[in-house]
Amino acid sequence: MKVVKLSHPNYEYDVHSLVKAFYAEDQVTVITPETKPEKLAELEPLVSLEIELAETGAKIRVGEEDFLWDAETANLADGYKNGLKRFLYRTLSKVTGQKLPWGNLTGIRPTKIAYGMLDEGRSDAEILDFMEQSHYVSEEKALLGIDIAKRERDLLKEIHYEGGYSLYIGIPFCPTTCLYCSFTSYPIAAFRRQVDAYVDAVIKEMDYVAENFKDKVLDTVYIGGGTPTTLEPEQLDRLITALKSKFDFSTVKEFTVEAGRADSITREKLEVLHRHRVSRISVNPQTMKQETLDIIGRKASVEQVLTAYRLAREVGFDNINMDLILGLPGELEADVQRTVEKIVELAPDSLTVHSLAIKRASRLNQWIQENGVSMLHNTDETMKIAAAGAEKLGMKPYYLYRQKNMSGNFENTGYARPGKYGLYNILIMEEKQTIVALGAGSITKRVFPDGRIERCDNVKDVGLYIEKIDEMIQRKQQLFSEEIKS
Repeated sequence: MKVVKLSHPNYEYDVHSLVKAFYAEDQVTVITPETKPEKLAELEPLVSLEIELAETGAKIRVGEEDFLWDAETANLADGYKNGLKRFLYRTLSKVTGQKLPWGNLTGIRPTKIAYGMLDEGRSDAEILDFMEQSHYVSEEKALLGIDIAKRERDLLKEIHYEGGYSLYIGIPFCPTTCLYCSFTSYPIAAFRRQVDAYVDAVIKEMDYVAENFKDKVLDTVYIGGGTPTTLEPEQLDRLITALKSKFDFSTVKEFTVEAGRADSITREKLEVLHRHRVSRISVNPQTMKQETLDIIGRKASVEQVLTAYRLAREVGFDNINMDLILGLPGELEADVQRTVEKIVELAPDSLTVHSLAIKRASRLNQWIQENGVSMLHNTDETMKIAAAGAEKLGMKPYYLYRQKNMSGNFENTGYARPGKYGLYNILIMEEKQTIVALGAGSITKRVFPDGRIERCDNVKDVGLYIEKIDEMIQRKQQLFSEEIKS
């Protein structure tokens, strides 16, 4: 365990994230003067890193060694917090001998920096210099961020930012809950009797959005989860029939359904989706190693993944995404290589490569305590294997994001062939357009013209969502009342 003592509660999140990035195998706890006295008494003897903040700079003590930062002599054009993060990064880099691929970036998407600077008319060289000097990002990752930001800007040039919106519909049911998952999802077997009532509630929420956004342009629609294809064919049909009857799809540039789990996919369900002109689906293996699928509780076999993918092609889908996760328990470079080779043989239209993120709400946390985080191997080599596979398929990286506690301190990257890019994926990450979200556990984000963002969360519990659907609608009315009146 690494216990960090911080003299002021400010910057606690940033300090924790950066220390955790350097000490990935350790539990990291930050204590401040606001920490409860009993917890302070327990943890203070274990402090191994102490940070003392002052207006003129800061002091970091690691063991018996002190590191000093004089803020008055530093260039703090971007504020004290960024200066502190640079100082902390330099200190930890010196102590550990490590350099992180994304430097000291925490709490911000790398492409957002590049995107904003491109909008300001900055050159590639200026953006690269800023990311290297201000955030210690490696040249390789900085260039990746710039490349993706350029592609995003080009792909989104026809999106209606102020006069439009995108729609997300969450189906919070799964065949089983995977070891690493922290999303709102419930085992479908235990909730079968509530699914019809859930669909009714979502349709009621649709009614509000359709009526109050009828003067707005609907750009993209995404049905995710959970696993939408846990619904029976007739339930899927009822949901999408209602959706298409209430909204004007003539402006929709992309309609995605995340089929996801192969053990939930049948020909009948795929035919429903294809009949409703769903333009993009996902069939997600995560890995093609059966032993790993068994460990993570993903009941779909490798053979089921292959069958589901082939069925989707037979039914007529020409835009299929596949997800992979790097850093899964026990997997080494050779395992990733075999998985990628099988993906290349299948030739999907896009590939989303995730670096395993260890979420506190997932069962993976307990698994790590029992087996050790050293069992998780995500390396620069595995990232390159996946990128090489995408390149073989003629794909380009088009969106990128990072999460807390990511294996190897890497990133999640979406690759796609030209014309098969997932627009919704970019929109949800770049937060440049309002996304109205329906369903239990979904989060609506209203984006204002000045860039301000306000959220509206639906309750996570399925039963409460059904019971309180009118309250969910009222929350949306409050969030959008100013816009509706205008």
